[in-house]
Amino acid sequence: MTDGGDTDEALMLRFAAGEVRAFEELYRRHELRVWRYLQRNLSNRSITDELMQDVWFSVARAAPGYRPSARFTTWLFTLAHNRLVDALRATRLHERLSAVAAGSGAVSLVEQLAADSRTEPPERAQSQQHAAMVLAAIEKLPPEQRQAFLLHAEGDLTLEEIARVMSTNFETAKSRLRYARSKLRQLLQEYA
Repeated sequence: MTDGGDTDEALMLRFAAGEVRAFEELYRRHELRVWRYLQRNLSNRSITDELMQDVWFSVARAAPGYRPSARFTTWLFTLAHNRLVDALRATRLHERLSAVAAGSGAVSLVEQLAADSRTEPPERAQSQQHAAMVLAAIEKLPPEQRQAFLLHAEGDLTLEEIARVMSTNFETAKSRLRYARSKLRQLLQEYA
């Protein structure tokens, strides 16, 4: 039986030993974060959903050989990042993000970001508008910067972990994140 206090690594080892509930707990903990990372890079819900399935199937397939050499989230986001890169290469989505985003349901994502049942309608509308500006700014980032930013923001990964996920060195990951933050500040000032 799994416990909500188990580490992700312990849960993955339990799943590798055949405990299905451990997988369910890992999925519950990380489903939304991985989905948001993929969705905010792709802006296409159906492709995001396909990649999500692929990521979690990969987790299940890799379970027997899993060894906790890094945090589980680093390993998980490496899988997600690799699927994302494959999808971008295969379909050249990075050249068509704006066109795809127009019909992808991005509005519902904005609504989810801004949803707070405690706010009054004018505050909720302002919050939704702010969330839309942030998402629009994130979409304008170059792909490497966007991925580094989202790995940090959605995956809660450190610079070392981002470098590992993106198969680059620490300084490159640090630069990408710094440039992403700088560009986001600039873009958000333009929207204001």
